[in-house]
Amino acid sequence: MQIVIATRNAHKLREISQILKVDGVEFLSLNDLPEYPEVEETGKTFTDNALLKAQTAAYRSGCWALADDSGLEVDALQGSPGVQSARYAGKEADPVKNLQKLLAELKGLPPDKRTARFICAMALVSNHNRAYFTEGKIEGLITEQPLGQNGFGYDPVFWLPQFEKTMAQLSPEEKNGISHRTIALRKITPLIANLSGHDRSNCPII
Repeated sequence: MQIVIATRNAHKLREISQILKVDGVEFLSLNDLPEYPEVEETGKTFTDNALLKAQTAAYRSGCWALADDSGLEVDALQGSPGVQSARYAGKEADPVKNLQKLLAELKGLPPDKRTARFICAMALVSNHNRAYFTEGKIEGLITEQPLGQNGFGYDPVFWLPQFEKTMAQLSPEEKNGISHRTIALRKITPLIANLSGHDRSNCPII
């Protein structure tokens, strides 16, 4: 059975592939799809965006597709950056500019006012419009400055009290053991394992 992971993000693809291991399943990426269109993430929630990406990949490939939408919610910012996490400092912004904007907006706030969470919504969709969803969350605090060299995105400012480290200070193995994406993937793994026992088909256009 082949499943398309609806991303070209090398960090995300590697992370998902390391976490999600199911016998009889081969994972592909958007790089395997010819002339794949960019999907505009117009959803109001993480689940909306995950569904949009998974549906498009499923229809283009002719097989099951898995997509996630992940982001950071900060309580002091009424849930922002939220679904705009990757574009928080503007459409052309990069992770450094996003971090700079976030830290500037939280400047001067004490630790107890810097509560936040990472959220990952996962959607598994067939080209016949069957869809399944899971979600993972992990709670933490936003630091006053970036710490650590691992991870990506907001990982350098996401403090995990139980580890006394930021997400970017964890090893890849440690992060993959507790991350919001891991939680969502573990919830969907039994479903994929069940599907693989009944569906041995490959993507017809790949």
